[in-house]
Amino acid sequence: MDAQTLVDERGELWLALAPLWLDREPGERDYAHMVEVIQRHDLTLHELEWIFRLELAPVLARTQMSVASEWRKFDDLQLMKRLVAHNMRLTGWRRKSWALFSGLTTMMTRHRWNELIMRVMLERGEAPR
Repeated sequence: MDAQTLVDERGELWLALAPLWLDREPGERDYAHMVEVIQRHDLTLHELEWIFRLELAPVLARTQMSVASEWRKFDDLQLMKRLVAHNMRLTGWRRKSWALFSGLTTMMTRHRWNELIMRVMLERGEAPR
């Protein structure tokens, strides 16, 4: 997949979900926007989980843990460049490695992700498990 296709297919979703890694709890508006974008992309919960674990977490967890991290808002252009570069390389052993370590890269935002998925399920009329 080329970079432009990645941006076209995932860019809006990636930028909408990025606030899960900021140094503040997402507010009601943040969650509402995330749910709205997720609904437009018509992805299953399973697909969303893997986007969270493989496409976003490896890039955003590094930002979250860096000393010079972006804490209040991301520079969307720089973030998109990093996400595209990561996802262009996300094949073969890299994909398997990130899948293996995804528990570590998602643990700091898992509670926010769970809250978001609960809201998505409610929006879709699905019963929480």
